[in-house]
Amino acid sequence: MKAEDAAEMIDQDKASDRFKQRAAILIAVLAMLLAITGLGGANAAKEATNNNIYAANIYAFFQAKNIRQTEFNLAADTFELAFLKDSNLDDQAKAALKAKADTYRKTAARYESEPETREGKKELLVRAKEFEVKRDHALKQDPYFDYAEALLQIAIVLISVSIVATLPWLAFLGGGLGLVGMLLMINGYTLLVEIPFMT
Repeated sequence: MKAEDAAEMIDQDKASDRFKQRAAILIAVLAMLLAITGLGGANAAKEATNNNIYAANIYAFFQAKNIRQTEFNLAADTFELAFLKDSNLDDQAKAALKAKADTYRKTAARYESEPETREGKKELLVRAKEFEVKRDHALKQDPYFDYAEALLQIAIVLISVSIVATLPWLAFLGGGLGLVGMLLMINGYTLLVEIPFMT
């Protein structure tokens, strides 16, 4: 073997080793991004589920308040009709029926709005809408994380294969997919750009 051939083989080995080292570092970076993406996707899914449950609970509470409000109004109507129908009632009975009807009307009015407890029907609707907004935000984030995870996993596989097969073009393809996956992950956290088919 000539010295020139040996030197050429050493140069090829060094170039191959440099390629493998860079590919390994790229795999490590993509694996880290994949972990961050998985965390973001899991958090978005939990956030969507929790806020959906909170909104449903508040709507159920709203419905219960609405039913009770209707029952109080019906009871007040019943007392008022009894007061009007029966002319034989003495003044004390009339006053008691009127007082009871007034109490029911006040309770029904209180159910409409209770700013101090935030448990009136108006306040409950506002709270439920707040949870729906949070849920919808998390649901918008989730697809970006899903696609980012898939692209990052594919990128890691392609770069791993490029090391074994010594195919740099495959590493570049994997790097490109990894870059797109990273951008989708960042967009999942920030929602800076709305991609139509992902919403």
